[in-house]
Amino acid sequence: NCKCLLSVPGPCEPEDLIDGIIFAANYLGSTQLLSERNPSKNIRMMQAQEAVSRVKTSEGDSQALTEVDLFISTQRIKVLNADTQETMMDHALRTISYIADIGNIVVLMARRRMPRSASQDCIETTPGAQEGKKQYKMICHVFESEDAQLIAQSIGQAFSVAYQEFLRANGINPEDLSQKEYSDIINTQEMYNDDLIHFSNSENCKELQLEKQKGEILGVVIVESGWGSILPTVILANMMNGGPAARSGKLSIGDQIMSINGTSLVGLPLATCQGIIKGLKNQTQVKLNIVSCPPVTTVLIKRPDLKYQLGFSVQNGIICSLMRGGIAERGGVRVGHRIIEINGQSVVATAHEKIVQALSNSVGEIHMKTMPAAMFRLLTGQETPLYI
Repeated sequence: NCKCLLSVPGPCEPEDLIDGIIFAANYLGSTQLLSERNPSKNIRMMQAQEAVSRVKTSEGDSQALTEVDLFISTQRIKVLNADTQETMMDHALRTISYIADIGNIVVLMARRRMPRSASQDCIETTPGAQEGKKQYKMICHVFESEDAQLIAQSIGQAFSVAYQEFLRANGINPEDLSQKEYSDIINTQEMYNDDLIHFSNSENCKELQLEKQKGEILGVVIVESGWGSILPTVILANMMNGGPAARSGKLSIGDQIMSINGTSLVGLPLATCQGIIKGLKNQTQVKLNIVSCPPVTTVLIKRPDLKYQLGFSVQNGIICSLMRGGIAERGGVRVGHRIIEINGQSVVATAHEKIVQALSNSVGEIHMKTMPAAMFRLLTGQETPLYI
């Protein structure tokens, strides 16, 4: 009864990732970092570089490298001593927060287990600090391998295959994710945040067929939906006048693209999604699964009193970190989005300090309008659209 897995872009056969694949690597060491609960990608990358420099300084030149087998599957990532095959580390895939490849180095960042009582593993930066200021322990393992990029891509692919398996386990064939089943699955799972009303309304989920000439590009610009999105995928940010996407009249700026020709884009890096779209050049028909979303996200944060932290941070109008479970997340705040309006007032040309001040002093219902920062730059002409 095992149906063929959908094609998930990446270096491996999806079936192999279910059983697990092994890469050879040298283990250089591990270090522990303190981190906010949900930092931005830029901060994650800086943390990865910090981990590499710490491990490299501590190891010295004389130390013999430990040769290891890196086992990657849709369930877990294990590190085995290549000689003895003894397990040195074992992390459930869902505990991995970030994978970085820097040259021939791979950094694997995993969350430490947090007891329910929230524990010794959580260190407050200041006495009596609120939830958002808490810092969590991240364990960072550093490896060296000629296949560094391949390893990072394979782990990314394992997440995508795991998502499909999760759908299958709940009785859904990802190839024909019908709107009703799609809505039901989302309604019954706690895996995603609570603000799923839009995604679970089947009227917003559409399957479209676009016609195009052979050799013609689709004529779109896509951007990331924002770190911490319900279903991380790409958003249609621009369409080329007279291009197939615009001609169809079926797409709108802001639409989230869930799959193209049966390939799920959920959880894939932006560059991979762009590659998939570029690969459609010789096709004459393109099947898209989209969720219609307005380009501007309306956020409503309910803050009963100033003593309640908003639970997100802003840099030059862009949301750069978000506290899980805080009032901002519940209100629909997304990392990587640009704030356009606060309580009906445009903040597009407002200085950083004034935005922070406006937010810090707001109480009651805080209404905000936001959109992905990359889309904002395109729409305001700060960036030239590169159509694919």
